[in-house]
Amino acid sequence: MQVVQLQRRKVLHEPGNPMSRVYSPRTAVALMVTTMEDGSTVEVVTVGNEGLVGFPVFLGTDSMPMEVFTQIDGEAVTLPAPVVKEASSNGGALRPLLARDTQALLSQIAQAGACNRLHPIDQRCARWLLMSHDRVPGDDFSLTQEFLSQMLGVRRATVTTAASILQRAGYIRYRRGRIQIADREGLEAASCECYRTIRSEYERLIGSKGEGGSCGFDSGTSRNSDAVPVFTVSSRGKIIRSGAKDPLPLFHVRGSFVAPLQG
Repeated sequence: MQVVQLQRRKVLHEPGNPMSRVYSPRTAVALMVTTMEDGSTVEVVTVGNEGLVGFPVFLGTDSMPMEVFTQIDGEAVTLPAPVVKEASSNGGALRPLLARDTQALLSQIAQAGACNRLHPIDQRCARWLLMSHDRVPGDDFSLTQEFLSQMLGVRRATVTTAASILQRAGYIRYRRGRIQIADREGLEAASCECYRTIRSEYERLIGSKGEGGSCGFDSGTSRNSDAVPVFTVSSRGKIIRSGAKDPLPLFHVRGSFVAPLQG
């Protein structure tokens, strides 16, 4: 287990290559994107401290045709892919949690695909900003309009217009490549139903209201800071479920790991 600082645009997975490591963001936010033959790029899914980067390892496929890189720099914990693969094949409490996380991820991909096809750009922009806001500890984060236009698959001028609408309404403030969420409630009202659908599904499957209790979207400025660890890692590299005496062979899935325990 290794704690790492991920810089913005750090590539975590290249299309088609075997995944060598699995990442669990703490304060970093990662994006999975698809790149077309003409070089245009569009977001597939966002992963923050509610999930993991590396679901192909759990599924036993080891690779995927999409690229994953860091959208917002910050801290993450990483483990070698073979360790994750072995642990997820051993049964126990870990595999169901990984399965729930994967279902939540697939639900986000499906809903975002429908959103990109059916909803106006200002609503899509609000959804994207809310999902990024859920995954960072504060109310402002680094974001350029050029980058946002690439992720939403539209021209920069289109994003400029959408961001201006949200800024004039007082929902956001934008200056020098940084976005501040000024009115969270208003921004949620400006978003389409896709944000609420995605968030509800995460809370049902892996959030504070789900059986796993492993992570969630909490109210307040640090939306996920109160998540309760499910697994801890002993100094011998064994995984111990919280409240259990029997060691499990991997890591805790809250979307973020805890420091090794002594003993």
